[in-house]
Amino acid sequence: MIFRHLALSCTLAVSALTASLASNASASDYPNKDRPIIFVVPFAAGGPTDTLGAPIAVENAAGGPGGLIGANKVARANPDGHTLLVHHIAMSIFPSLVKNLPFKVESDFEYLGMINEVPMTLVGKPELPANNYKELVAWANANKGKINLANAGLASASHLCGMLWQQAIQVDMTTVPYKGTAPAMTDLIGNQVDLMCDQTTSTSAQIEGKRIKVFGVTTSKRLETPVLKGVPTLEESGQKGFQVAIWHGLYGPKGLPADVQAKINAALVAALKDPDFLKKQEGLGAIVVNDRRVEQGEHKKYVASEIAKWSPVIKSAGVYAD
Repeated sequence: MIFRHLALSCTLAVSALTASLASNASASDYPNKDRPIIFVVPFAAGGPTDTLGAPIAVENAAGGPGGLIGANKVARANPDGHTLLVHHIAMSIFPSLVKNLPFKVESDFEYLGMINEVPMTLVGKPELPANNYKELVAWANANKGKINLANAGLASASHLCGMLWQQAIQVDMTTVPYKGTAPAMTDLIGNQVDLMCDQTTSTSAQIEGKRIKVFGVTTSKRLETPVLKGVPTLEESGQKGFQVAIWHGLYGPKGLPADVQAKINAALVAALKDPDFLKKQEGLGAIVVNDRRVEQGEHKKYVASEIAKWSPVIKSAGVYAD
């Protein structure tokens, strides 16, 4: 399942957020206790449907490249605050990836704040002869045209990271798309493919079990998780400027009233400080956003910067979806 771990992360975020909303429900007419608040998560189910006090639910609306169907559902929803979108980095690649995009990312949504970031890891099959990043790059250059780079499908986190890494080291590889992280990881463990760049939430258990090799993390600083705290960053290994994280944000349809936006943002800020939520995110290898990107305006600015970042990568790779 392509977004299994991301969906779980989003479900945890929604749990904390809905608790905050429910606790402040009497402050205004929003939310309406007689109507459900639906958080659309545009990928396959990764956790139970949550209901808290007033009817609040997570709807998994999978389909389309990068979760396009779920995002479009919210773009077309009634802007009353009862249909919200929890989505990830795909929001920044839709404009360059999808030729006939049914909505405009920067104008058809209200930006309500960012939630978290999930770092990536560059990993390889157990029989790969390289044992560190320097050796890996040397091996890649010596085996041009022979390397299979797995990913979890079009517009998946691993697909984006893999495209960026190929361009960074200037070595073209054969991209092998799978229908999800699980089958891609199975073939990596079985030495059927050579490499993959995927989220810490998907790779940590396999790294800990020494079923795959790890060559670096894509953060600016080393991670402090038990499994990855000794793994160097690609930056310190010589791949300057290579930083990738799969972030999540919260969105509403265009036209969502300003007072409702403010209330949702306030609930999000409170949720991101919840000790239980923080603990669970740490266990997933995710980093909760604690900077100005939780603010609506800064969230929107960040997505715009990510659109600018990924557009040349996708265009250079010649990857498109109708």
